[in-house]
Amino acid sequence: MAGPGKEAPADKSFPASASTRIPFAVALAMLAGCADSIGFLEFSQLFMSFMSGNTTRFGVAVASQDWENVARVASTIIVFCFGAFLGTLLAALFGRWRLAALLIIEAALLGLGLLMPWGSYAYPLHAYPIVLALGLQNAILQDEGGRSLALTYVTGAVVRFGTGLANLMLGTVASSFWIQAPLWAGLSSGAVLGGILQIRYGESAFLFPAALAALLALVALVLTLAKPGSPLVAGISPAPDAAPHAKPVARHVSA
Repeated sequence: MAGPGKEAPADKSFPASASTRIPFAVALAMLAGCADSIGFLEFSQLFMSFMSGNTTRFGVAVASQDWENVARVASTIIVFCFGAFLGTLLAALFGRWRLAALLIIEAALLGLGLLMPWGSYAYPLHAYPIVLALGLQNAILQDEGGRSLALTYVTGAVVRFGTGLANLMLGTVASSFWIQAPLWAGLSSGAVLGGILQIRYGESAFLFPAALAALLALVALVLTLAKPGSPLVAGISPAPDAAPHAKPVARHVSA
């Protein structure tokens, strides 16, 4: 039960309509793969969105007593975590404007990275806005359970695809199974594209994910203005990863 006399909604996805949620999810996964690939090449193998990889690098740096790398990787992980924290607060604050607002902020942060000073090797200030944007991105969409839809890494998607195949054979596959392969394809194709762009254009390649975020923000803004409260841009969803009894923060008109 969600509370006294109330049951939690069965579907807490955001947006409620798969017509927008799935295309946006795949596009954002592609954006993340692209930005991560560019950053990996631009910042000497520092991941912009793959914090599992950065955590391994952190452990190796500690074991090697490479304190400059410890500071570099640890600060990146902290900035990414703060992005997820900030994105969740903003998701609750903006309500039905959440999709457009968070995408506008993400586009601005991706562009800001090009204007930041480089900083030092231990504290790559130039990379922090990119990392912050990708941390924030994970709070933009939610799955059917109200959990933040992971859009910057695919370890979970690969695991869910494997378990989903098993459940498909057992005849009990969840609806979320069908998005896992497209998410992996989106991120991996974005990584290929990001690598090509970085090799040709260097750090200016970050303009592509910034432009993609801006385009998605424009689409979201038009949808929000044209169909306010529609399941296309809202849903019966609490803030990402909130408790089951949490109140919706982006309720659509039919709720």
